Amino acid sequence: MHGARGGTGPFAAFEWMIAMRYLRPTRREGYVSVISIFSLIGIAIGVAALIIVLAVMNGFRHELLARILGLNGHAVVQSLSGNIADYDKLAAKVRTVPGVTRVTPIVDGQVMASANGLNGGVLVRGLRQRDLQKLSAVSSSLSEGALAHFQGGSAVIVGQRLAEKMRLLPGMPVTLIAPRGNVTPFGVTPRVKSYIVAGTFKVGMSEYDQTFVFMPLEEAQLYFNMGDSVNGLQVMVSDPDRANAIANAIAEAAGPAYRILTWQDMQSSLFGALQVERNVMALILALIVLVAALNIISGLIMLVKDKAGDIAILRTMGARQGAIMRIFFIAGASIGVTGTLLGFLIGVVFCTYIEEIRQALSSLTGTTLFDPTIYFLSRIPAEMDPREVVFVVVLALSLSFLATLYPSWRAARLDPVEALRYE
Repeated sequence: MHGARGGTGPFAAFEWMIAMRYLRPTRREGYVSVISIFSLIGIAIGVAALIIVLAVMNGFRHELLARILGLNGHAVVQSLSGNIADYDKLAAKVRTVPGVTRVTPIVDGQVMASANGLNGGVLVRGLRQRDLQKLSAVSSSLSEGALAHFQGGSAVIVGQRLAEKMRLLPGMPVTLIAPRGNVTPFGVTPRVKSYIVAGTFKVGMSEYDQTFVFMPLEEAQLYFNMGDSVNGLQVMVSDPDRANAIANAIAEAAGPAYRILTWQDMQSSLFGALQVERNVMALILALIVLVAALNIISGLIMLVKDKAGDIAILRTMGARQGAIMRIFFIAGASIGVTGTLLGFLIGVVFCTYIEEIRQALSSLTGTTLFDPTIYFLSRIPAEMDPREVVFVVVLALSLSFLATLYPSWRAARLDPVEALRYE
């Protein structure tokens, strides 16, 4: 050991050799290796769970954002006095705003749908055929021939879940009942009219797939007694995160008689709740990593106590306090690094094949592990953010390294004379 005193650098080969030997299970100190194994498993589970939960929460936000904004737009222009009469002229003004990619006049109204003896509330949205074709969230999932038949005064396109619920197929009739209809001497009577289902669509959100009905714009204006006016203009922008900034320019172009509502205004509570839930889940799961790191402390302290005689012999042979400290630091850090890398691999593989894993578990257990009617989406989304994954790995490694400092310092401060006395 005189080489250590003669200038062997930090983390020399002999320090690694002794640290790895201490980590090997032996009959005498088997309990120490058991604690080390459980510490490693705890860190791996904590890191994997943190990566998976953050990825799933990111996926939920991204999928919900894509589907909600794909159907409802990034901003809506509404008149302060009611409906918009000169909507084509106003749409032309809004299109000139930098960052605006599409402007669509729409008519919205809540009605009752009835077919095959089944009833349900739906939201009718009227828009032009060319605008529906540009609405990729819907047009990409339309049944064959739906867009071609979406014209005239008797065609509608319904969500797939609504069609399944009411047992509707393309070509079958559906009756729509609006509470505000014809004015008679006896008062306002509901407007009842039958339409032919031109096709179905599926955006992947059960809430929309079972409540939306698309109708040609001119027919929607007649059905809701709106004349040549619309409820509002649906605006799509190039960068949804900058919708609030672009809204100011849209308001200037539209004029003081109109108000602009962005998706942040309309969906703030939903996405705010998702963000809070994500942060709380991350904090709770980070505690798993902390608990596993504390297990490293207890395991190393027991290892130091068990190896007191070995430490004393190393000291008398010339090993410095720094060498002893590094030996136990390597032992503890190896547990943390191995557990972190194992958790990282588990987390990445799980996120990559999360839908296949869900389907396999559903088949094995015979249960529905992800009900689309509850979670809005038809599949579990998972989107890993490289920055968050790096943060989780750095957090686990930092906690593991910090957990080794006190036991390593305690080992280095051990008095060899006292240790040998009780051996």
